[in-house]
Amino acid sequence: MGILEKISDIEKEIAKTQKNKATEYHLGLLKAKLAKYRSQLLEPSKKGEKGDGFDVLKSGDARIALIGFPSVGKSTLLSTLTKTESEAANYEFTTLTCIPGVIEYKGANIQLLDLPGIIEGAAQGKGRGRQVIAVARTADLVLMMLDATKPNVHRDLLEYELESVGLRLNKRKPNIYFKIKKGGGVSFNATCTLTRCNEKMVQTILHSFKIFNAEVLFREDCTEDEFIDVVTGNRIYLPCIYVYNKIDQISIEEVDRLARQPYSVVVSCNMHLNLDYLLEVLWEHLQLIRVYTKKPGAPPDFDDGLILRRGVTVEHVCHAIHRTLAAQFKYALVWGTSTKYSPQRVGISHVMCDEDVIQVVKK
Repeated sequence: MGILEKISDIEKEIAKTQKNKATEYHLGLLKAKLAKYRSQLLEPSKKGEKGDGFDVLKSGDARIALIGFPSVGKSTLLSTLTKTESEAANYEFTTLTCIPGVIEYKGANIQLLDLPGIIEGAAQGKGRGRQVIAVARTADLVLMMLDATKPNVHRDLLEYELESVGLRLNKRKPNIYFKIKKGGGVSFNATCTLTRCNEKMVQTILHSFKIFNAEVLFREDCTEDEFIDVVTGNRIYLPCIYVYNKIDQISIEEVDRLARQPYSVVVSCNMHLNLDYLLEVLWEHLQLIRVYTKKPGAPPDFDDGLILRRGVTVEHVCHAIHRTLAAQFKYALVWGTSTKYSPQRVGISHVMCDEDVIQVVKK
């Protein structure tokens, strides 16, 4: 029996098993086995299979993966937002490989990858699903393109396919400390009251992974699924924006309903509706900021700003300017919203904000 058959059997057993106190440990064991088999499915084949891969060199300040079912308008969006022409037509599977484009916005170069349409069963390798999902795992943000004229079942199917291969959308990493030891059995502790998981469940899951010596500390009330994610260790947590295209073909009440859903943006690629707002949302979720540099006695250089991530310190700015600058750092003068007054003399651990101006003084 192959891995796909084993996964199918376990999924059927989970679906038909009633969830109650008597079956929770059995379900936990099944979920752990399912996670293990899915991880094996993601591992590259040991045979030197040759094929047309999607290896696109990561470039720019951030990378966005454009994912969706065939014929929802991904190629049209890429052609509209970037200078890259991606073939668009009224039939499915127009795009058969990965087409990169660059969005130039607020001085940043954001790489946008138009990936072939995902079909149901992509996680098991149907279509070119496994290659598409492998590229999505390298992105900083997933842009899920949906057809506003079709039912929301498409969104549920895409989320299921991505969840199956370890992509967690708009979720944060569970606050669980886990470390495998050489001996001493399983040491279990919790700093809060656990209502969704317990020590017996943790031991059941660890034994299914053949782990008999480990240290586990729950710092929040997590489920067994979240603990399995921590044990597996190959989960990727990414922000995701749901973009509903073709809003010119539905009623204004339906547009209003879709726009009010969390992490959702409504657009029309053909009529160029709401694309400016989409770019603002992408910028916000990528957590990019601009920092401008200034030489002594000269005005700030607003033409060539540094594109960094939110939460960066003066030290990160020094490394971005030149790798030796942090070692020669004495202090910095900063103008902007991160300071109480302008200019403010700050140290190397000062946190920068968007559109701050910095002047570095060396020793």
